[in-house]
Amino acid sequence: MKAFLKNIGISPKKANLVAGMVRGKMVETALTELKFTPKKGAGILYKVIASAAANATNNFKQNKSKLYIKEIVVNKGAMYKRSQPVSKGRSHPILVRRSNITVIVDVSAGGGIKTKKTKVVKPNPNAEGETQTK
Repeated sequence: MKAFLKNIGISPKKANLVAGMVRGKMVETALTELKFTPKKGAGILYKVIASAAANATNNFKQNKSKLYIKEIVVNKGAMYKRSQPVSKGRSHPILVRRSNITVIVDVSAGGGIKTKKTKVVKPNPNAEGETQTK
């Protein structure tokens, strides 16, 4: 279940910064985070992830609440080359970078990508400074 957005007007570096925030998360959580992220890439990624989720629900009859983002790939798109005229008849190059974005969503069995379990350390009731009452 994929969605593509090609030749969008944002540099790959800026789009990848926002994509890193939501990689591996559940779709609904990612969409909520992106809605409130004040970056240009957030709105663009929101549309692509929502499209991938819609493809999964409409074409493959998947439940939207069980979908997670398996992969987000941000690649270079076509680069527009312009120039800025400067003194003595010279010019400085301007490179307008563009991106291709691919989002793949999948159904999770246990609620997203598994992470390492961390051991919870409980405070010792018999530690110094504390008295135990009977």
